[in-house]
Amino acid sequence: MSGAASTARVHVDCRERLGECALWCDREQALFWTDIDSHRLSRWRAADGALTHWTMPEPLGSFALCDEPGELLLGLGSGVALFDLETGEIGPLTPVEADEPRTRINDGRCDPQGRFIFGMFNPHGAAVGGYYRAQMAGVGFGRGLKVERLPLPAAIVGNSLNFSPDGRTLYYTDSPTRTIWALDYHPDGQLGERRVFAQLPMDGGEPDGAAVDTDGGLWSSIWGDGCVIRFDAQGRETLRLSLPASQPTCPVFGGPALDRLFVTTARKQCEHEPLAGAVFELDPHGHRGRPAHRFATR
Repeated sequence: MSGAASTARVHVDCRERLGECALWCDREQALFWTDIDSHRLSRWRAADGALTHWTMPEPLGSFALCDEPGELLLGLGSGVALFDLETGEIGPLTPVEADEPRTRINDGRCDPQGRFIFGMFNPHGAAVGGYYRAQMAGVGFGRGLKVERLPLPAAIVGNSLNFSPDGRTLYYTDSPTRTIWALDYHPDGQLGERRVFAQLPMDGGEPDGAAVDTDGGLWSSIWGDGCVIRFDAQGRETLRLSLPASQPTCPVFGGPALDRLFVTTARKQCEHEPLAGAVFELDPHGHRGRPAHRFATR
């Protein structure tokens, strides 16, 4: 393991209550993220530094870029739907866990086949939420989505969804357990047996969102510990970068060469921290990311 002095700088001083789901769009050269508690989607564009915000009808836990330009897949509190960035139109909502009012959609990422994998969050502290996979079920913007529950244990906070560079390994966590799991992920959607990838101390922070670099290293935002930890492909800690905010939530590689690390943070419960809630930019010490997998809409 090696530590590193903080190279974090404020990229956007947005003071989000619960900034999350940082995604870099390589087509637009733009950074997207959500403030879940404020029901707001944001975009920062590299070409001119312009900020754009969209208000959502309910909490936006996560989202995905789509292969269709100008569209996103939204993981809203109660279900998934397509979103037109130009018009602001939201397509038909496909409910998720409609029979469980305690949960909402949380973290999610697309697999290499263009399906959206996501977990649920229960603020009341019981492990009742599942992990799901969404894909298209028709043709056209108004078409439906098909959602299936994955055969994984129920969770309190489904988080850290991401894939190895070859797409054959899925990572995820139930954050309060401080355990990041890995399992074989097959192109046909079948899952292998899960195994412990990394175990964090139970008296420390919780793993939140995750990014994966081209060498297979997993970068985990540690909620409560004010840092991002890199684990190599074998789950060994190799690097720890500190942030001037105690609640980092989600890292993503961005920039033209995907050689910068952007990290969202949260301000709620730590309003006394001057920079809490900002989006930060860090130097990932020579590591690079890969373009995000996109949701298959065609």
